Amino acid sequence: MLASRKTVVWLFLALKRVLAVQTPLPSASDDLAQWDLDGPPAMNATGNLVFETANSLLQHWANTRYRIGHTIIPGTIPVGTLLYHGAITGPYIPTALDWVATEPDHSMLYCRGTNKTGCWHVTFEVTRPMKVLYFDGSSAARLPEGTLDAQDLVAWSEMKPDWLFNEGQRIKDLCKWGQKNGVNGFVRMQINFEIMICNFTSHMEVASFLNLETYRLVPYDGTPGDLPDDLNTMHRAFEVMHSASWREVYPGETKIILDYSGLVSFYDTTLVPSLVPRRVGLERWDHRVAGISSEDIERVKDRLAQALERPQVTTSGIDWKTVLRLVVDRYASRLDVMQHLLNATLNDTSILLDHARKVQRQLRTVLTPYTLLVAVPSYTSITSNTTNSWAMPVFQECAIAHISSTAAHRMSLTPSEHLLLQAVRQTTREICRVITRMWASGLIAGVDFFYPADQPPEADHIRTLMGEWKNDLTQLISWLDWSVWVKCRPACSVEEMCYLITWPLGFPPPPGFLELSDLSILSPRVPNPDEGEWKKPQPKCIRRLEPYGF
Repeated sequence: MLASRKTVVWLFLALKRVLAVQTPLPSASDDLAQWDLDGPPAMNATGNLVFETANSLLQHWANTRYRIGHTIIPGTIPVGTLLYHGAITGPYIPTALDWVATEPDHSMLYCRGTNKTGCWHVTFEVTRPMKVLYFDGSSAARLPEGTLDAQDLVAWSEMKPDWLFNEGQRIKDLCKWGQKNGVNGFVRMQINFEIMICNFTSHMEVASFLNLETYRLVPYDGTPGDLPDDLNTMHRAFEVMHSASWREVYPGETKIILDYSGLVSFYDTTLVPSLVPRRVGLERWDHRVAGISSEDIERVKDRLAQALERPQVTTSGIDWKTVLRLVVDRYASRLDVMQHLLNATLNDTSILLDHARKVQRQLRTVLTPYTLLVAVPSYTSITSNTTNSWAMPVFQECAIAHISSTAAHRMSLTPSEHLLLQAVRQTTREICRVITRMWASGLIAGVDFFYPADQPPEADHIRTLMGEWKNDLTQLISWLDWSVWVKCRPACSVEEMCYLITWPLGFPPPPGFLELSDLSILSPRVPNPDEGEWKKPQPKCIRRLEPYGF
């Protein structure tokens, strides 16, 4: 009874202090129900999806893992940026409606000519800030599974699967739409990042135009499962993949500066409510933009137009890229370590207790900046019957730590920024709910070194605690689904690189795209898009030096 009364007093004092010093959130921050440690996110909540897609923009790894993009966002290519173009048809410098690459290794695939004539390669330098629009996912992969959905929506206000390979019409109509909104380029990704340029003379000048030696490639004509014997062909294909690996993780492709205040997400349930029922029961691999209502299409295009017309000075100025990344930096590695400890198979009681104490130390370390003195129970009041409601102020402090100051600017936030704020709020709330509940249960169980038990905890109790922890943490990591955790384990050697199956590697070139034929050698087997590692890419080590192979 005394412990229960103390719990109420601690809770009252902690909440009084918190509400006095923190900027209140848009929802009622004094509503105790929202700090219920047993209250998981709503079933159709998409804050975690908005968070991870926004955090992964322009990163090759995450957008190869989930190919079907759900984000469109304006950006700018700054002055002095170098872009590259390989001329397929000879000594020709494009002036309008063509493609450039962000890496010369990529553009050299399109530099074609005979051994006698060589090939022509152009380097462009951006001379004034160039406004672009970025489609996330593997948005340059011509696949019927939905990689081009968002582009079709912008260009034609509908998905046109019959025009999957009609890149000429696609760039023409995208640029026609972009011209009305001051957009001169559309950023996409396949094996590496590329930009569809509308006008080459308005924002760029030629830095160099070189007649280069032509790669001597041997066409693949072997049987399925074989790799060509020509070392030069193999080297070129693998080096293109290697250059893409430089942009795999944060900060990603740095030649494009994104404007998060204009981000449009198809996971925005207010902007695009028609897609909510279509995602029910589906894994993220199966989420598509196709099926969006015509009303939602118009809202998306209106939101994009407003974002592109808005002067930069009218936005809040918040660095959302950093806000998102700080959350990942704070929690990703520690959650990973805890999962490693909890996944171990332990029979020895002393080792089991040691692992429990190590997990508890990690939990306490994460929560240390938010553990209010008035919130924690006294040494004498910890009993097995104590509820964890006393930990609610710690949960709240943790959950609002990354957004309290940001929420104070809410009057100046754009609709896109309100969406990002909500995504950070939902994500940090669930992280802090789970780790606070785990920490509180560990403290009550007697594995916290600040609150040691009078008697060593019983093995069965610790085993039960570890099982509950493992279940809670597994569900949290699955819900967050951060690509930062998707890696080759064990790590690859110096002569290897970690790889996710990437279009167009291993696919026969589509009609009219002979420049991709060099890359189809890497896996002549055509994968089934509905199964295996194609649908759910899994990391694996492959050699980046000869002898090549998977």
